Amino acid sequence: MRVIISGGGTGGHIFPAIAIANALKEIDKSVEILFVGAEGRMEMEKVPAVGYKIEGLWISGLQRRLTLDNLSFPFKVISSIMRSRKIIRSFSPDVVVGTGGFASGPLLRVAAGMKVPALIQEQNSFPGITNKILGKRVNKICVAYEGMEKYFPKEKIILTGNPVRQDILSIDGKKNEAMKFFGLNPEKKTLLVIGGSLGARTINESVAGYLDMLLKNNIQVIWQTGKSYTSNSSPNRTTVGCERSSREGAWIGAFITKMDMAYAAADIVVSRAGAISLSELAIVKKPCILVPSPNVAEDHQTKNAMSLVKNDAALFVKDTEAKEKLGKEIIALMNDVQRQNQLSENISKLAFPDSAKKIAMEVLNLVKNKS
Repeated sequence: MRVIISGGGTGGHIFPAIAIANALKEIDKSVEILFVGAEGRMEMEKVPAVGYKIEGLWISGLQRRLTLDNLSFPFKVISSIMRSRKIIRSFSPDVVVGTGGFASGPLLRVAAGMKVPALIQEQNSFPGITNKILGKRVNKICVAYEGMEKYFPKEKIILTGNPVRQDILSIDGKKNEAMKFFGLNPEKKTLLVIGGSLGARTINESVAGYLDMLLKNNIQVIWQTGKSYTSNSSPNRTTVGCERSSREGAWIGAFITKMDMAYAAADIVVSRAGAISLSELAIVKKPCILVPSPNVAEDHQTKNAMSLVKNDAALFVKDTEAKEKLGKEIIALMNDVQRQNQLSENISKLAFPDSAKKIAMEVLNLVKNKS
């Protein structure tokens, strides 16, 4: 069996794609998998790093403001459609899977037009324009939230949740190991701050402003600044670019290589509200304070966050209010164990631990039904 998986641009599209590929391989080792991504994007490095082949399309997003890049957009679309047709004819897939990202649109559109069975995986509670369009053309739509029939044909929808990284599925019993990994005190309460692989300016500036107060309140900090903001966010400029901060009680780094250790160490988490981050937080059952990014299409992070808040499964701080309120919310929640337990219990009810396997089975079913 041959499968093409297209998805990328951010970790939120790449990690689910890789998780689905791994699940397919676990079910059937003979499956041949080819990834298709966007040239110059992070999938062109991340996917080969885990052992899969990838082809690139010359494609990018359409900017919402007038830019020179927009002038080339129509040519990129035409180029990507032609390239997608060539890839599909050459590889001859039995099924095509899309997890979002620039390359997903043209590849899935061409596949559907060539009558290749196709499935998309929508991570957010509010789908983007590309997936809304593709929803009419593909055979199945795997979603992470209920109520998605507002956007997609009801008969195509399957509630599967979002695939997450395999290493976080079991963090029980790892706390002491995690504390050693980050060089922290296992007797102290620990805050984990994550803003995505590129970072989150508002979260970083807020944590920088409150860091001394957090440390004085015996709260340790594991702080992933993201590579874009390391120099601006580190209170100790001599540690910029280093894997560890020399400040007692704080680990500060651009990127966390072992997220299972980070989640195992954390008592509470401050995070953006990307779909995959929320799925991971549900799996690890961590009380969290969400600060949705305002810089995403259709404000979908706020919609993601509110789907948890309405279930009393997370706390919410607006991006515009983070510098004023975030530190106080962190200390209040850290000192309220009963509230932590309540949030932990409620968010765990939203978890889908077998999501990747469920999606893989739907992919296999498409092939069986075809034959």
